[in-house]
Amino acid sequence: MQEIKSVSDVNMFIKHMFATEYVLNNISVMGEVSNCKYHSSGHIYFTIKDSLSQLSCVMFSSMRTGLDFYMEAGQEVIVQGSISVYERDGKYQLYAKKIIRYGSGRLYEEYEKMKKRLLEEGLFDTNKKKNIPKYAKSIGVVTAPEGAVIHDICNVSKRRNSYIQIYLYPAKVQGIGADDTVIAGIKYFEKTDVDTIIIGRGGGSIEELWAFNSEKLARVIALCTKPIISAVGHETDVTIADFAADLRAPTPSAAAELAVYSYADTEAALRQMAYTIKWQFNSILNMKKIKLNQYNMSLKHFNPQDIVYQKRMYLADCEDKLLAIIKQKLETAKYQLSLYAEELKGLSPLYKLESGYSYVTDIDGDNIKSVADIKKGEKLVIIMQDGKAEVEVSKIERNSIYGSKEDDA
Repeated sequence: MQEIKSVSDVNMFIKHMFATEYVLNNISVMGEVSNCKYHSSGHIYFTIKDSLSQLSCVMFSSMRTGLDFYMEAGQEVIVQGSISVYERDGKYQLYAKKIIRYGSGRLYEEYEKMKKRLLEEGLFDTNKKKNIPKYAKSIGVVTAPEGAVIHDICNVSKRRNSYIQIYLYPAKVQGIGADDTVIAGIKYFEKTDVDTIIIGRGGGSIEELWAFNSEKLARVIALCTKPIISAVGHETDVTIADFAADLRAPTPSAAAELAVYSYADTEAALRQMAYTIKWQFNSILNMKKIKLNQYNMSLKHFNPQDIVYQKRMYLADCEDKLLAIIKQKLETAKYQLSLYAEELKGLSPLYKLESGYSYVTDIDGDNIKSVADIKKGEKLVIIMQDGKAEVEVSKIERNSIYGSKEDDA
């Protein structure tokens, strides 16, 4: 009985055959890049092809040090490496060790020439772009009826706004005549009341996306009276339709995000706006009330009757202050006068006379201060409290440190 092999055994055997073939272990292959994907791990997965067939390739991140350009679909490259079998999937692929840029592919060159010509013509001018309506009610989508594009747009749109209306125009998005069906869809929706038109398809090679590099389609997009969002391929895929459209979205899902407003966010924004308006209104009202109170106080302040009342109060205060000052001045003067009276009382001759003293003058009224000023037999006048007496000196006696001495002179 013939020996039965497992799948793993077969794939391992074929891998060994590839490994022992010298040509396959050191080979250089030229082709046009297609389906190029930069993985998050750093590996690059791509396909090179010619007019008849294609070859899967991979360049691991450890081999990328010698790669001096960014690989994109349409580039012509020479890939140096080895061909081996990936046992798990049972398929062979070229493991690239070095990639050399040979030149742009035919389609890519045609794409670049068309883009440059239309750009110089002004077809892509930003000042000609129409604004995408912020609050669209209905969206027209031109894409294939099957596939993930229309489902992604519908899912995102309904999640953001369940009231939005999505209309589909089924169109070919690949192959001969695909650009004509997309043009027909745009012209159809241009006659309806949709707010925005989305044209798009999923990712692919430059050949698969070529319908959206049609010059005829680009001119229809630029002349359309309704705003158009182009969502062709993945983020790295850029077509002529993207440049001609009013807005480019990196993916169909992103196009739905841009075209359909979030109902919940709008409700929240309206509530916040209502709260803000109410708060601002209350703030303005409070400020007006404060102003009104200030005006009322100003009117009271400038009221003639109030001014008279204030002046009267001021005069009354001045009068009280003046009376207090006068009273204080009088008290001070009285006190000073009493001091002067006491001082005069001590100096007054009458006060001395009241104490038993008398005042002696000669006949002419001159004051006699010493016995030296009088003579025996001279007439003197003695002034006392209750009158005066005229006397004649009969005896003079002087005081000395040795006792009294009678003066006979």
